[in-house]
Amino acid sequence: MQLLKSNSRKLSMATKPKEKLTLLPQTISARNKGIDLDLDWISSIQANTSAIERRASSIASRRSVKKQYQAAWLLQAVKCMDLTTLSGDDTTGRVKRLCAKAKNPISNKLLKDLDLGKITVGAVCVYHDMIETAVSKLRGTGIPVAAVSTGFPAGLSPLPLRIAEIEYSVSAGASEIDIVISRRHVLTQNWKALYEEVKDFRKACGSAHIKTILATGELGTLRNVARASAVCMMAGADFIKTSTGKEPINATLPVSLVMVRAIREYHEKTGYKIGYKPAGGISKAKDALTYLSLIKEELGDQWLNPELFRFGASSLLGDIERQLEHHITGAYSASYRHAMG
Repeated sequence: MQLLKSNSRKLSMATKPKEKLTLLPQTISARNKGIDLDLDWISSIQANTSAIERRASSIASRRSVKKQYQAAWLLQAVKCMDLTTLSGDDTTGRVKRLCAKAKNPISNKLLKDLDLGKITVGAVCVYHDMIETAVSKLRGTGIPVAAVSTGFPAGLSPLPLRIAEIEYSVSAGASEIDIVISRRHVLTQNWKALYEEVKDFRKACGSAHIKTILATGELGTLRNVARASAVCMMAGADFIKTSTGKEPINATLPVSLVMVRAIREYHEKTGYKIGYKPAGGISKAKDALTYLSLIKEELGDQWLNPELFRFGASSLLGDIERQLEHHITGAYSASYRHAMG
């Protein structure tokens, strides 16, 4: 909390108008190389559903940040955001507007009022056909382009086609690949098949980071979520991600609690830090604060940066801008003033 407290103190315009806000630094961690599949470890993983739901329900109700503290946390949420457009009617114009927003997610007026320098989002996430457009618009900004792959969202294409899709996306310039696992491997407890699949995807990604989408709403139980998380990390995943955003049930706090605790256990046993990305259904600034609290309490401050934590959202940004404007002016602006494009 110390760094965020420092941020929030610097946001207090009345007492220190000339100080600039310094957000949490990005740390560099050793990339997860994966380990051999440990079926004994997998079989030992259990999930106490009632305890998980009780703990998850307490997070939002117990933790609340206000005023300058809230503004500091919301600014960090912006830095950890993957601006995403994954619609059938995507056009190059829409992607260009999204990239423009990614480079300037907060209006210049708000940044000036906050006495804050330029900030950017964590990444821009698009379909394969839009990679070149996104790369060309973001060149020189340091903002990575992520591409969904492997037969997104169902993941039911033949394996060679899914691997080829990853290779095409990497060659087109994507530096992050969001893959979807075969849910049937989880539902049938075929952990070796899931391990080999993700391992093949990781190899195809090369230097590009791999984010494994579990589609948790289709895995049946929290125990399945926990075991699938562990298998994907053993296979070399850089991030584990809740959802495609296309399932009936996307990111939830109980699922997120299970996944971040799997990350914590993997880190304790191997020393590798794995990133976490909740996606789907996170559209309000209040939700962002809740997830940041979860990450801070369960994983610690080191995970509160875009290298290890991302939000899969776009509509969230507009609400965060409204909350920041309220912090400065005391009034809420209309939603259309913060359109995503």
